Amino acid sequence: MCDLESFNIDLRRLGTDNATFVYDLDNSYFEAMEPAEITGGKMRATVVIRETSSGCYDVQMTSEGSVIVPCTTCLDDMELPVAADGRLLVRLGEEYSEDDDVIVIDEEEGILDLSWHIYESIALNIPIKHVHAPGKCNAAMMSVLEEYSATRSSDGVSETPVDPRWSELEKLKTIIKD
Repeated sequence: MCDLESFNIDLRRLGTDNATFVYDLDNSYFEAMEPAEITGGKMRATVVIRETSSGCYDVQMTSEGSVIVPCTTCLDDMELPVAADGRLLVRLGEEYSEDDDVIVIDEEEGILDLSWHIYESIALNIPIKHVHAPGKCNAAMMSVLEEYSATRSSDGVSETPVDPRWSELEKLKTIIKD
């Protein structure tokens, strides 16, 4: 299991110089985050925190590597390269809140938990549709998908789509298969 304590940064103990933290994220990290989308991966996250003149902290996050996500088409796991950048503005205040892209950390505690923010930065950089390379999808699932495709009739013979606008999309489907 991943130790998420290492992602807790005490902002009160940081100096005025830039503070840099490097995290190697593996399957145990993604399992600890309990997401539905990302099931594993190997990423390197670099976080640079600097205190600005206004008493805020500028947090820059950069991550590179790959994650394991289900293929949108066949639902088998696939490896997807990801490069992510994120930025947070954090300040110390009376109680924790997240408003207008500024996170307020309780001044008494002063601890910023980066674990979720790094995960969110990575997850937001994953494309909505992610599919295997052509021919790499699960053949059994593709067969079932083809069988139940909306343009197929119950006897397995193709029929013309109800709306003629779909014919242009059918041409794209043919190109993608090839």
